Amino acid sequence: MYGRTNIKLFSEKDFFSFSREKEESIKQTIDRENDNYILNTNESDYIAHLLGVYQMNPVTLLTDQIYATEKEELISSDRFPNSFYVTTSKSYPRPVITFHIPYSGDRGFLKIRPSQYIMWSQSVPITENEILFSVIVFSDTAESVEREYQSFLNRIQQQIGYLQKDIDQFNQALEGKIQAVFQKRKEQILSRKNLVGSLSVPIRKSADTPKTFAVPVPKVRQKISAKPIVTENGYKPDPSIDMKVYNEILSVIHDVGVMFERMPSTYSGKGEEDLRDHILMNLEARFEGSATGETFNKRGKTDILLRHENSNVFIGECKFWKGKKGYLDTISQLLDYLTWRDSKAAVIMFVRTKSFSPVLDTVKKETADHPNFLDFVSETNESWINYRFHINGDKNREVKLAVMLYHIPA
Repeated sequence: MYGRTNIKLFSEKDFFSFSREKEESIKQTIDRENDNYILNTNESDYIAHLLGVYQMNPVTLLTDQIYATEKEELISSDRFPNSFYVTTSKSYPRPVITFHIPYSGDRGFLKIRPSQYIMWSQSVPITENEILFSVIVFSDTAESVEREYQSFLNRIQQQIGYLQKDIDQFNQALEGKIQAVFQKRKEQILSRKNLVGSLSVPIRKSADTPKTFAVPVPKVRQKISAKPIVTENGYKPDPSIDMKVYNEILSVIHDVGVMFERMPSTYSGKGEEDLRDHILMNLEARFEGSATGETFNKRGKTDILLRHENSNVFIGECKFWKGKKGYLDTISQLLDYLTWRDSKAAVIMFVRTKSFSPVLDTVKKETADHPNFLDFVSETNESWINYRFHINGDKNREVKLAVMLYHIPA
């Protein structure tokens, strides 16, 4: 509980200095974490945690809850208007109206001067949840008391409004700043341990890829190396494909899926394996394998795999839509095949029902029911949705999962 204390409103520290102190505190917090924690923690979850700690919670006046109290107090003669006959150095009883202005949020902001401000401040007592503004009554009418109170309230609201703009700008930029500090620290650790570039899953685009469907042919031969992701034991790196490559893989899958939709008479009679093989053919034409043998291949009737040293760094699962249970079971089956941190995956659903919208609604509403679900990331379009999941038994081992649905009515 906070006691009653006196502060000088909006004048003890400027917002720029205050925000710089917050940013320095973020850096110190991340720097205090040991190397092992930085390398092994789930980055998204850790950043979300720091967001919760460092996001600014502005003061809001609860104007609909303001009330007033009245009592008689001894008032020093030097506070009386000249129209009163009083003796110097004496005190006289006068009624005092105290306005109790409830507020929510961090009361520390009542001390902060915003970047834009009015040339006004006033010393007032505050409690844990109220600002106290007192008016000495020197006349028999309420007008002067009301006028003084309204002037005070208007000024404090104006300062809070200016402060809100500063806080909004800070909060909007906060996630990016935390991420930059975290990644810089992580890169420094990896560099110091000589791990950067020690393990990669190179994938090169084929320069002579023929045009197949609407997928554009890459004009530049490009080699992509995996980023090292460090595990708990002895900083052994986990390989992962780069996000740029992952998105390009998904784009190829999407372009083929759209072609399925545009030519339903050609593809509506195909089975899961045939549709999977058609996607796989385009991926193989689109990307070259590396010297160590990483290339796209298949397993069973529905899987598309990209492997490194006998483990999967990308897996796509192609299935016909069979309702919510079948959809969630497909995700579970896919996650069973993944063991490395930062794995990339895709669930590709072929929808044969006449109505497509109810299926999309089910996916968007029910995906979070899966026990490994972490978070919604983005919606590339209405039938391509990106999520975060975790590997079975380890919430720190995150899987980026794209759910892609294509309407091929029977």
